Amino acid sequence: MPFIDKVTQFINEYYIDPILHDSGYNIVNTITWAIVLGICIFGVVKLLKKLDIEIDDRFTVSVIPFILAGSSMRVVEDTGILTHPLSYLFITPNIYFVVFAITVFFLVLSRWIVKLKGTGDYRKLFAGFGLAWFAVNLSILFYLEDLTRPWVPIFVLGAASLIVILLKAIFDRIDFDLLKSNVNVAILWVHLMDASSTIAGIDFLGYYEKHVVPSYLIDLTGTAFVMYPLKLSIFIPVLYVLDNHFDEDEESETLKTFLKLVIIVLGLSPACRNTIRMAFGV
Repeated sequence: MPFIDKVTQFINEYYIDPILHDSGYNIVNTITWAIVLGICIFGVVKLLKKLDIEIDDRFTVSVIPFILAGSSMRVVEDTGILTHPLSYLFITPNIYFVVFAITVFFLVLSRWIVKLKGTGDYRKLFAGFGLAWFAVNLSILFYLEDLTRPWVPIFVLGAASLIVILLKAIFDRIDFDLLKSNVNVAILWVHLMDASSTIAGIDFLGYYEKHVVPSYLIDLTGTAFVMYPLKLSIFIPVLYVLDNHFDEDEESETLKTFLKLVIIVLGLSPACRNTIRMAFGV
């Protein structure tokens, strides 16, 4: 087989086909997207600085509605209402780029409107646009589907909240201040929500895991409950490193804050998508 044909086959097998067939991840594209994410992080930080956007906790909160909007948009695609090739834009990882572009558009628009008015907080207007988009997506889903499993969001939110409360009590008891930060609490909470949604889908409803490492561990242990220790063993050390090694100067502090936002996106996006999808029986 000619070299160019081998390259084409490789690209189709590991990158194109998983998108066209929405078949999930493999070790090759997982590593690739991780590298792309790392490059994008520094690029986005530079972009936000150029736009004179202050990366702080208030900005992080204002972005959350767009995470919910993007995740719910993904579920709209899951219903099958979008046809090819438009639907390919809303399949992972393409949807991340689409949502990013829309988010930046509304961010710039919000700053322009506030600047034109001469008063107000662009973050509130920005968050309002995100909430409106999220509300539209939910309206579409309620029109297309029935809410067949209302217990799913209750389980996902309840289980994650209970574990976070217990962890915070333990950490306070041993004087470990990791969860004294509201952002750190939010990070663990959304990733435990992601774990809970995986448990609900795989152990209770017969869905399957698309990511490489979680899929391997679930197959190895026979249960998705392995996601709880997996998440905690990853993100507690990550948060500890970020809090203790990224506060030397203003630039490091900015990078730390943005990295925490990225971690929230990586947890809340699948948690929200999975929960909404299962609740509507999609």
